[in-house]
Amino acid sequence: MPESKGRSKPTYTPPRRAVAADQGPNARWFVPVMLGLMVVGLLWVVTYYISGVHQFPVPQIGRWNLGVGFALMLTGFMMTTRWR
Repeated sequence: MPESKGRSKPTYTPPRRAVAADQGPNARWFVPVMLGLMVVGLLWVVTYYISGVHQFPVPQIGRWNLGVGFALMLTGFMMTTRWR
């Protein structure tokens, strides 16, 4: 009975993955800023809705107050993706 030949080329080895340099823990200010942005954004939107004639927080920008509040909250939520 014939014998099979050995493998002539080396076995497959997957390429190494580069490890990101920023794998360390976050700075001490990161979590308070993240939570602060979310809370301030929520308070901004709630203040806009509670003020009956929409004169708070900034009356000159009108309905853009909602955009400001949601932008603050969204920034805080986006920071949660970098939290370690």
